[in-house]
Amino acid sequence: MLHKTRGIVLKTTLYSESSVVVQIFTEKFGIQSYMINGVKKPRAKISMNMLQPLHLVDMIVYHKTNSNIQRVSELRPSPVFSTIPYDIIKSTMVIFLNEVLYKSIRQQTTDDNLFHFIFNAVCWLDAHKAANVNFHLSFLLKLSRFLGFAPSTQTKSDQSYFDLQEGEFKSNTPVHPHFLEKTEAMLFISLFATPFEKINEIKIDNNTRRIILDKILIYYALHTASFGEIKSHQVLEDVLS
Repeated sequence: MLHKTRGIVLKTTLYSESSVVVQIFTEKFGIQSYMINGVKKPRAKISMNMLQPLHLVDMIVYHKTNSNIQRVSELRPSPVFSTIPYDIIKSTMVIFLNEVLYKSIRQQTTDDNLFHFIFNAVCWLDAHKAANVNFHLSFLLKLSRFLGFAPSTQTKSDQSYFDLQEGEFKSNTPVHPHFLEKTEAMLFISLFATPFEKINEIKIDNNTRRIILDKILIYYALHTASFGEIKSHQVLEDVLS
């Protein structure tokens, strides 16, 4: 049976000279793997350009409940990006965020809230002409809410440390190294709580941005099974410096 669904491209793996297997986070079925043939042919209906990281697509697919690899009848970009592929900061951010998403989300069932958050955030990034250098930080912290480990924003005057392991503020220095001190902790929470439309009001220098990003990746590793090492953030840091 044919089904219509929206999708977010996560990972494309070469299968043969002209075929690929694409993992796509779909609105209707969660994460699914799709075999797509002929993507490298000159007149391919579905080309490799449509299957880049975090590209947003409309799809008509065949879906078999017990199948590991599904088939695609039709696929097209929707919306077509106007800035992400042409802006070095945005395109590098997208590659980095895609790597984190691929290692973080495991939904093989429908998750409307998670899907809509990612879809709308990517649309927002593409729609805004100038890339905001704090977008990736804010995105990952907001994403944690949908993955089940949102940081607590509750704090008292005597709580000067944010414990990444517990996800909350503490009065005393944690016995482990995974924490933020007051100034960086408040930036961490501001990036989580501030809407994308206002994150340009959060001023962070390059060195502090690197520290916050490293702490966010530690936060993810502490709360995500088999998270592993993220490699693309080094390239992103070079682009932003």
